[in-house]
Amino acid sequence: MLNYSIFINNQDATEKFAKYSKIYGILFLILGLSGIIFPNIMALTSALFIGWLLLLSGIATAVQTWQINKKDWLGWLKALMFIVVSVLIILNPLSGIIALGILFTAYFFIDSALNLSLAFSLKPNSGWIMALLNAILSFAIGVYFFIAITDPIKTIWLVGILVGISLFFDGMMLLMLAKGAKKES
Repeated sequence: MLNYSIFINNQDATEKFAKYSKIYGILFLILGLSGIIFPNIMALTSALFIGWLLLLSGIATAVQTWQINKKDWLGWLKALMFIVVSVLIILNPLSGIIALGILFTAYFFIDSALNLSLAFSLKPNSGWIMALLNAILSFAIGVYFFIAITDPIKTIWLVGILVGISLFFDGMMLLMLAKGAKKES
């Protein structure tokens, strides 16, 4: 019998976990396939998404600095930094994509470590092998990114396609975890 008590302590929570893991798994599969089929659009979307998040963070930081301490020059500097970087990414997303390539290199190494930890915490429950495969794949993508980020054109393509692949496998992992949790409930 599978034991998902690492995450969940009751029947209702197990059913919700299975339901939402399945929904998000399917969503991640669709996003992942979109990134694999249209890597340039995925790369552009990723850069613009990050740019807009940074802009909103800059505005929120400026508002908070205004409300709490108008003389806090470090708060204003932080808000200005967020806003300037976000505007640069939004106005020139190609250079933002290259910067994202460097950041994604680090992301894939961290994602690999986290999925490896998840796999060993789930073992021998259903879905642990998918988490292990996801960890290995993320590590391989990180190594490939590390080698390829010296070529800006290749980086643009890689940001889209490899994020798509990672999202696809994240979706597969969520579906496997949902399937295991469904059997548990």
